Amino acid sequence: MIIPALFPRNHTSITQWVPVCSRLVPVSPTQGQRGRILSGTSKWPQMSQSLAWGSQQIPGIDIQLSRKYHTTNKLLITRDSPQPVEEKVGILTKIVEALGFTGPLKYSKWKIKIAALRMYTSCVEKTDFEEFFLRCQIPDTFNSWFLITLLHVWMCLVRMKQEGRSGKYMCRIIVHFMWEDVEQRGKVMGVNPYILKKNMVLMTNSFYAAILGYDEGLLSDDRGLAAALWRTFFNQKCEDPRQLELLVEYVRKQIQYLDSMSGEDLLLTGEVSWRPLVEKNPQSVLKPHSPVYNDEGL
Repeated sequence: MIIPALFPRNHTSITQWVPVCSRLVPVSPTQGQRGRILSGTSKWPQMSQSLAWGSQQIPGIDIQLSRKYHTTNKLLITRDSPQPVEEKVGILTKIVEALGFTGPLKYSKWKIKIAALRMYTSCVEKTDFEEFFLRCQIPDTFNSWFLITLLHVWMCLVRMKQEGRSGKYMCRIIVHFMWEDVEQRGKVMGVNPYILKKNMVLMTNSFYAAILGYDEGLLSDDRGLAAALWRTFFNQKCEDPRQLELLVEYVRKQIQYLDSMSGEDLLLTGEVSWRPLVEKNPQSVLKPHSPVYNDEGL
């Protein structure tokens, strides 16, 4: 007797019928939002119903009534520290934040602001823009610079949103520094103030649309992420699938690399190093360098 795979690798919402003992048993994958697969850890849905009735077992199949899939993170996950738990916030803090203010955080705000500035600086100074221009075949323009910077800022936002309220506060500061930098660069380039203001509105709309698209692509499979990159990064003008494949691989490994970094170090230092677009030593992705926090230099 042959039982096909209950849960294929690509999850679908179509009910599958599995022949068991000359009967057809409907089996459907568990509905719900899929968790992000960032550290090489897959969360497979548990069996919602057993293939045995009562205490009888199907001949040739060893299935327990309450059997669950066994998962382990020892060999797949790259982060050694435990996942951060949700912060418990008092009523007064909730009222303050409901009014639009920021309540007390884990670290002082000025330290987080400095770390946010360093993290944004890493996005614009530690990224090899020339390699992106060459391998992705995009023009060397201000708009291309903005799209590359936006991609790296988004990956930082994805990482820091996992660090509770302090991380979310840091995300707002990073975005603030990004728009200040974009406006300053436009002024240095001699762009007319009216045109610059109009372009800033367009870039703001593009930024939030890109964030939503990238988030959706990250939560889905590689095809969904490739579609988001094709729409936003390549502006629907990429005809070489190898370029999309290269960028999808870059985003996946970079997100995994950021996840392997300590949240405490990122909140205090903001130091982020980026993997090369074409990896020469793939094993080095699993060995991030831990930054050193020096309070005297702040």
